[in-house]
Amino acid sequence: MWRDYSLLIFQLFLLWLINEAGYLLVNVFNLSLPGNVMAMLILVSLLASGIIPLKFVERAANLLIKHLAFFFIPIAVGLMNFGEFFLQHGLILVLGLIISTGIGMFITGFISQYLAKKKEGADCGDTSNSC
Repeated sequence: MWRDYSLLIFQLFLLWLINEAGYLLVNVFNLSLPGNVMAMLILVSLLASGIIPLKFVERAANLLIKHLAFFFIPIAVGLMNFGEFFLQHGLILVLGLIISTGIGMFITGFISQYLAKKKEGADCGDTSNSC
């Protein structure tokens, strides 16, 4: 049992170190990128290269993902301070959200259909498949 907890703590500590490294790189090189995004890029690079095997962070990552909704509670509570702003600019914000969501859905659908047709065309080129 203690071994499981110590492994989880080690994995959380490793993820925290990578996060801090992301913030440090952003500050040192004065990058116009959030530190947490840089940390995710570092983590993906380390995982993809095999420097850090997935098993070194998997359990802690699953725990964090499982409880991800709790991380949004402070943000939602903080939005209550902007009630008057939302009353004044709410329609524009909602319109912007609807338009950006529609554009995102359109682009995603277009790319998905394009890739599906491209894959279907590649499958048709194979002599074992009939189109």
